[in-house]
Amino acid sequence: MTRFLRFSFVPFGTSPTQNPLYPFARLLHFGFGGNSGFGSRNRFFSSQPKVVGSVGIFWDLDNKPPNSFPPFDAAIRLKKVAASFGIVQYMVAYANHHAFRYVPPVVREQRRERKALNQLENRRVIKPVEPYLCRVCGRKFYTNDKLINHFKEIHEREQMKRLSRLDSARGKKRIQLAATLSMKMEKYKNVAREILTPKIGYGLADELKRAGFQVHEVSNKPQAADDALRNRMVELMDLRQLECLVLVSDDYDFVDVLKEARLRCLKTVVVGDQNDGALKRCANSSFSWKEIIQGKAKKEAVTVLGRWNDHDILKRLEWTYKPEMEENKFNILESVFESEDAENKDNSFEACSDLLDEVDVQPWWKLDSDVDDIPAQPNK
Repeated sequence: MTRFLRFSFVPFGTSPTQNPLYPFARLLHFGFGGNSGFGSRNRFFSSQPKVVGSVGIFWDLDNKPPNSFPPFDAAIRLKKVAASFGIVQYMVAYANHHAFRYVPPVVREQRRERKALNQLENRRVIKPVEPYLCRVCGRKFYTNDKLINHFKEIHEREQMKRLSRLDSARGKKRIQLAATLSMKMEKYKNVAREILTPKIGYGLADELKRAGFQVHEVSNKPQAADDALRNRMVELMDLRQLECLVLVSDDYDFVDVLKEARLRCLKTVVVGDQNDGALKRCANSSFSWKEIIQGKAKKEAVTVLGRWNDHDILKRLEWTYKPEMEENKFNILESVFESEDAENKDNSFEACSDLLDEVDVQPWWKLDSDVDDIPAQPNK
């Protein structure tokens, strides 16, 4: 329902504070206060730069795996940096089976140290300060090997029974059973991730999936991951579902894709370790893995976004000479002038014809003086 306010006339010379509507006028002018809502000034004078839009992260695991950092932490930090540019809608990673089976030297060294420590504990050479706690059932053990054996013999078997029950259930019963067992299964996965050693590799695919990435395994052919990643990027660009493209790679084969993205007015960001690489020269902005992990990239992303917004504003205000548009304008003006000249000629011709009709035209050999003058009579 629309309400109309009735304002009374205030004579000239009356003090503004004497007007009964003065407080309401100040309220409309300065706003109701707060950071949001009607009358808020922060909506119009915001210091935060405008985000780009939909963002896609494309990770080339064959070229740039997170060897020196935990995969889950690296993926989460990368996602936070990409979220500074807009809404992250696509997170894709491609690699062949060699990348998933590979174990980095840092992880191998940690496993070697853990194995040596377990042997010393079994020989009772050293004793842990605090006993090892099973986070599923709460039991305590004085050696890590006993904790692992307990977890495999009891909790791993229980997990297999739950999975078999879910596989055998159908329809509504399966949905109810999944809801009942979801907390126990999730608890088992979280604990198993810390206790058990992955059978293949170091759990790269599982950790990236846990962070929200779509992990795809390609064939072992050369450049198979690059081709699949390139096709995916071009597909999303054709569908116009991206406004910012984040590429995690140092492979110069993606230079053409970055150039195509910039031609389509997309913002491009490259994450790699080569400071003078071909990809970083073609991208709008670039970061290193060290900056991603330390959190510097997230702080710099705000500055980069503001610089992009300023560039877009200046580009809209910039005048550019376009010969085609200028030629069209000249043709339009020429046609307008020709039409106006034709109309003026027609009007002048009509005016002259009307004037001739009004005047009594006489033959050219008869002058007005011949008719009007009286002939002189001869003197007699």
